[in-house]
Amino acid sequence: MQARSHHPVTLPHIAIDGPVASGKSTVALMVARRLNLLYVDTGAMYRAVALAALRDGVELDDGEALAELLQRHRIDLEPSAEARGYAVHLDGADVTARLFHGAVTAAVSTVAAQPQVRRVLVERQREIARHRAVVMAGRDIGTVVLPGAPFKVFLTASVAERVRRRWEEMQAAGSTIDAQALRAEVERRDHTDTTRVDSPLVPAQGALVLDSSALRAEEVVERIVSWVASGAAAGA
Repeated sequence: MQARSHHPVTLPHIAIDGPVASGKSTVALMVARRLNLLYVDTGAMYRAVALAALRDGVELDDGEALAELLQRHRIDLEPSAEARGYAVHLDGADVTARLFHGAVTAAVSTVAAQPQVRRVLVERQREIARHRAVVMAGRDIGTVVLPGAPFKVFLTASVAERVRRRWEEMQAAGSTIDAQALRAEVERRDHTDTTRVDSPLVPAQGALVLDSSALRAEEVVERIVSWVASGAAAGA
């Protein structure tokens, strides 16, 4: 499943999973930049589907209709020097900033729970990984998308810490939300992600489980990079 990159040393795939606001996207991007690998945030792809569904008036829990929607619209995820590390294009238009609006955030878990949607996007994610080594973040990377990845991480944090982080993100983006309502939303998404029938959120077998509640992102990155370096050396 690995593809050769243009770097002197080709590292295997790194899968990073975790619940909402666990810091996996931030950490995955930092790890990718440290190791000079491609960063893929699969959650952004599901957000793009949710955005398209909201625009087209497609029911968020209608898996068949959402699968048809994916046939009508083109979603591209490309590397970017911007803060998020990627840009998402929907039918050629950059929609990255719109993916984090409230309506999309509220819709994405329902959309991502549909097996028909997951089947299509999992294949697209695997196709990306066929061509080069990646650091891929999501909720089922180590268990479903790249089960053969030799480096699997499950990143978590307490609900209180994850709510604090998401609240700060929203404040920085100019959004306002009641802390209690935000906690209810995080808990709702946790329930949806962990109880869905297709690809529920669970640590992959053999994954390095890290609780980042009391750790800075840089500390988490250092642990992952050191782990990958020692594993790569042992397997060299």
